[in-house]
Amino acid sequence: MALMITDECINCDVCEPECPNGAISLGAEIYEIDPHKCTECVGHFDEPQCVQLCPVACIPVNPAFAETREQLHAKFLRLQRDAASRAGEVAAPSTPSASAPV
Repeated sequence: MALMITDECINCDVCEPECPNGAISLGAEIYEIDPHKCTECVGHFDEPQCVQLCPVACIPVNPAFAETREQLHAKFLRLQRDAASRAGEVAAPSTPSASAPV
């Protein structure tokens, strides 16, 4: 299951930089977790880092996104593959076109 941040959040800024998937961002009033990026740190850590660090314990499981550990791991693999693909696009050297002088 993905996690969620409740309105008990005090905007302490501790969770956002600790998320290895970049799933946490500042919303209109409190931090929010993108359930499509949250893997509960499966693939990175044994426990969700945001839950470990939150000083007010406002990060429960999101019941709207029921996922097994295997599904979370598959999401982790997809996110890693997508990140590698994006990095490859950015890092890919440009090749001269056939009409360009060398």
